[in-house]
Amino acid sequence: MGGGFATRGHKAALPSTPRRRAVAEVLVAEGEFLSARRLHRRLAQTGSNIGLSTVYRALHDLVRLGSVDVVRDETGERLYRHRLANHHRHYLLCRQCGHSRALDAGPVERWADGVAARTGFVEIRHTVELTGICVACVTANRLPPEGR
Repeated sequence: MGGGFATRGHKAALPSTPRRRAVAEVLVAEGEFLSARRLHRRLAQTGSNIGLSTVYRALHDLVRLGSVDVVRDETGERLYRHRLANHHRHYLLCRQCGHSRALDAGPVERWADGVAARTGFVEIRHTVELTGICVACVTANRLPPEGR
C-alpha cells in the first residue's frame, strides 16, 4: 500500500487479510471521505466480490486502530478517510462535492482539555463537524437551491 496505514504511531498489523487490505487500499487511493456503500461500489468496480458487511467490519477495525478518520454528512451517514497523520484531525467538508480540508485542531483540543480540567471529567471525547460549500463548487455555481 502506498503510504501504509499508521495506527497511533505504529505501522498497522491490520489489514492482515486480502479483503481488509483491499478496503484499506481504496481508502488510501481515494484520499477523500467515502461512505461504506461508495467504498463498496469502488471495490466492485475493480472486480472485487467483497460484501458490504465485510467493508463495514474492516472500517470498524480501522477506526478502532486509529487509522481512519470519520465524519458524518448532512444525513448522518458516516464517511471514512485514511488518516494521514498519527493524531485525531478535524475537517471542513463540502456539502456539494464532498471535498474535505484538514483543519488545525489545536484550539478545539485545548478547549476540550480545559473542559476536562474544569469539570474533573476524564477521557473526554468530542465531535466537531464543519461543513460548507467549497470554492470550486461556488465557482461552478453548484450551490444548493436555497443558496442561489
